[in-house]
Amino acid sequence: MVSKRYAEPDQQVCVACGACEKICPKGAVSVWRGCWSVVDLELCVGCGKCAKICPAGCIRMKERVLA
Repeated sequence: MVSKRYAEPDQQVCVACGACEKICPKGAVSVWRGCWSVVDLELCVGCGKCAKICPAGCIRMKERVLA
């Protein structure tokens, strides 16, 4: 089952602090080469924990387009 929402970080604003990576219950968020966070859309359950904890406020929750 696929969630209705997913997290989408803004790579231009991300400070690569790793807070989102640590709080994600599914391990869907990682910091790519110490530069910015990326989200594995297959693992993301859309809980929003990463968006709430992000000190830079760069993670937005988006609605999935379900076919």
